[in-house]
Amino acid sequence: MQTIVIGHRNPDMDSICSAIAYADFKSRTGHHDVIAARCGTTNERIDFVLRKFGFNAPTLLTDLTPNVGDVMQPKVICVNADSPVYDAIQLIDQKGLRGLPVVDSAHRCLGLLSSFKITHYLFPSRDEADSARMVTASLSDIVSTFGGELVAGSLNTEPSEQLLMVCAMAQESFVPRLRRYRDKQVILFVGDRPHVQLLAIQEHVHAIVVTGGLEISDCIRDAAIEAGVTLISSPHDTASTVLLSRGAVRVGRMIQSEYVSFLPHTPLEEAKQVAAQSGQFIFPVLDEDGKLVGILSKSDFIKPIPRQLILVDHNELTQAVRGAEDVPIIEILDHHKLGGFTSHTPIHFWNNPVGSTSSIVALCYQNAGVQIPQGIAGLLMSGLLSDTLNLTSPTTTATDRRLLAQLSGIAGVDPDQLSNEIFAVGSPLLTMTPAQAVGADSKVYKENGYSFSVAQIEELSFAHFPEKRESLLAELENQRTAAGLIFSSLLVTDINEQTSLLLVRGEPEFLKTIDYPERSHFIWELSGVVSRKKQLLPYLLKCVARMKAV
Repeated sequence: MQTIVIGHRNPDMDSICSAIAYADFKSRTGHHDVIAARCGTTNERIDFVLRKFGFNAPTLLTDLTPNVGDVMQPKVICVNADSPVYDAIQLIDQKGLRGLPVVDSAHRCLGLLSSFKITHYLFPSRDEADSARMVTASLSDIVSTFGGELVAGSLNTEPSEQLLMVCAMAQESFVPRLRRYRDKQVILFVGDRPHVQLLAIQEHVHAIVVTGGLEISDCIRDAAIEAGVTLISSPHDTASTVLLSRGAVRVGRMIQSEYVSFLPHTPLEEAKQVAAQSGQFIFPVLDEDGKLVGILSKSDFIKPIPRQLILVDHNELTQAVRGAEDVPIIEILDHHKLGGFTSHTPIHFWNNPVGSTSSIVALCYQNAGVQIPQGIAGLLMSGLLSDTLNLTSPTTTATDRRLLAQLSGIAGVDPDQLSNEIFAVGSPLLTMTPAQAVGADSKVYKENGYSFSVAQIEELSFAHFPEKRESLLAELENQRTAAGLIFSSLLVTDINEQTSLLLVRGEPEFLKTIDYPERSHFIWELSGVVSRKKQLLPYLLKCVARMKAV
């Protein structure tokens, strides 16, 4: 079972750093197959921190919706289209299967072979009994199925139509009957009846199979060689030898070529609905080139999904990676407001009103008595400094200050210097497109039946804001209408002056509830507001409540 530690969509510094650090903590405390992941792109500041402390960006996972690949059986028992049916029967019997997928030499799936089809072939209805003597197979495959031995002549390896004939009649009846099939390749099955064997050689049958492991005389062998008739010895009696011979037909002649298949990334629920309407016993799983990569049976749909989630820096499914609601969530570490998360089973949920989730992860190490590695300490410092704006945000607590001093000692990095380096990297207004600036750290909230988004970017000053203002407002409106939100907002924060500008595009009745000084159309000045979580979000929630009251 793989455990994925992952932050919210549009990840910020704290989300990325806490995911990497908590995955490390879980691994150091005895948990296996734990990975850190992200469900969005990083930015220049995050990339700078990762490089500085020697880490790669977490694995990108944008959709964890359970799919066919999660539950399919990757080790597939299949049969080649050129194989004799006899080989397929042995596989089906040994493995207790109802059938097999059929592949070509390149492992592309050609169809299905069902035990029902084989049974119908081996035991045809009375009306089709006469045709049962006709077998399209190579003489080589026929001999292989009953374990025969070549006595004279050669064994053709190319399939052709053969007529199986048993000599179970008087000699005077044999030749006239045999001559009725002069246009066929006759394989005669006979016991130790030298006169019949000689007559068959004189009539130039395709092959003679002497059954029962009985001795074949030298004169019969010599006559067969002279006439160009293949002579074969079978260790089995006549009835068994004929029955086994019919298993030489190649699988390709029995393929069910119309069948339902899935791709590994087909959503599991979609596949389940399709499979429920199908009578197929198995469903091939193919890659984009049609190659067989797995098999799915109806019982596979009840398998548990082989992964589970730990959410960091969020606790609302609207902010979680796509498909999170369909995967077991076993832990949550967060420092934001509760978002109405529910669980069918008890889980570890640590919601701590500190300045960052990185602070919570640092506490996890300390509470467990686990030494924080130097590089991890640097990541936790970065997440803490970013979320608290170097301890200047009102979300900062005494715990954050204590932890930062301790982490600084472990990492060997000065907090003020690291903070300056982080915020000096890549102004979002200059390095991001309007869509990236609005979406990079955007979170969607639901309150009183309304959905809205709140994003934030931090700048060293508002110097670059005027030239980006109109494009940012246009992108906010695009985001709002595309997602059907009551409003979309962006908080642009000047971390030096400890003030912010709030850009909002939304329904007129909501815009009327904002009572901060309006700097220009759709832009309000929020002096002293730097925290989305502790200052802006509570205010916006009050505005939503006022709008509903109106």
